[in-house]
Amino acid sequence: MARRPGAPAASGEEFSFVSPLVKYLLFFFNMLFWAALACLAVDPAILLIVVGVLMFLLTFCGCIGSLRENICLLQTFSLCLTIVFLLQLAAGVLGFVFSDKARGKVSEIINNAIVHYRDDLDLQNLIDFGQKKFSCCGGISYKDWSQNMYFNCSDDNPSRERCSVPYSCCLPTPNQAVINTMCGQGMQALKYSEASNVIYTNGCIDKLVNWIHSNLFLLGGVALGLAIPQLVGILLSQILVNQIKDQIKLQLYNQQHRADPWY
Repeated sequence: MARRPGAPAASGEEFSFVSPLVKYLLFFFNMLFWAALACLAVDPAILLIVVGVLMFLLTFCGCIGSLRENICLLQTFSLCLTIVFLLQLAAGVLGFVFSDKARGKVSEIINNAIVHYRDDLDLQNLIDFGQKKFSCCGGISYKDWSQNMYFNCSDDNPSRERCSVPYSCCLPTPNQAVINTMCGQGMQALKYSEASNVIYTNGCIDKLVNWIHSNLFLLGGVALGLAIPQLVGILLSQILVNQIKDQIKLQLYNQQHRADPWY
């Protein structure tokens, strides 16, 4: 039980407003996010590097601030976490309200990824995974792959992949031991009815939109799972900041009381 400020302390006992439970709970809360950097650091993609650095700085403020009881670091951590939470909330609301514009932005991102397919191995693997996962090819149709300089169907294209599509567009072959990476050769030159016998002809945009509509509860659960830890971190940091401020006031009171016995 906490003593009244100014009351005599028992032997070996010193009152403190700072709760060790809140202090170390906030520390281990940040350690969980810090540990997540292990899976981000192995991927050289620029986006993941940026996210990893920001996460490191954010959790550093939280960890050191909680252990050293530093109000400045704790308030920085709380403010940054609040901004991240509000940005995520705003993105979700805007994406829902302006769904048509969001669809256009997704289309732009996919088309840009198609153009740079061969430029980045990580991007290439991501596109291949998406096309196989959603059984699709390109943005709107398989002919979107003509936007890529290697798969372009123009007569002056010297690439061996001219008028082709990536192997991830190909229909799966049962009991296939070795993947045929050339299965999409010349597919863009074929009509839809002919190409559909070998590859997926439908684009990934519609497939992705349909998947989102079919998994709204799942996406809502993921969003809630991301929001709750952030809110817990904001709450713990504010509780600890208030406890530290109360502790500072108590120390000042005790110093004045010892300096002036009539105070």
